[in-house]
Amino acid sequence: MEYPDDILYSKDHEWIKIEDDFVFIGITNFAQRELGDIVYVEIETLGEKLNQNDVFGTIEAVKTVSDLFLPLSGEIIEINPKIISNPELVNDVPFGDGWLAKIISTENKRDEEISELLLNVEYMSLIGIE
Repeated sequence: MEYPDDILYSKDHEWIKIEDDFVFIGITNFAQRELGDIVYVEIETLGEKLNQNDVFGTIEAVKTVSDLFLPLSGEIIEINPKIISNPELVNDVPFGDGWLAKIISTENKRDEEISELLLNVEYMSLIGIE
C-alpha cells in the first residue's frame, strides 16, 4: 500500500491529515498490519486537551491491545463514529474511513510539533520500505 504524501507520520505509527483548522488522526497501514484484525477501538478523551505523545485511547486486536499516542497537542473534538460499530475499517481503509479522531491542534505548539513528524518517504524508510 502506498503511503499518501498529503499526510504526516509519527514514529509511533500514527498519521495526521490537516484540513483547515482540523487535524484527523489514524494509524498507519504498517501499524494495522502488525496489530492484525482490529476488534475494538476505545477513545475516552473526547473533549479533553492533551499534549503531543499523550495516550488518547487504545486499539484492540485479536491478540493484543495497543495505546494510541497523540501526534500533535490539541483537543479531541470528534471520534469517528464509523469505527465504533465497524472497527475493521481501521484494517480496511486506514488512511480513509478508518480514521480515529479529529482534533483542534494547540496553535502555539503546532509548527514545532509538525516539524517532528515524518514525510511519507521518511516514514517508509523507518519501516523498511525503500
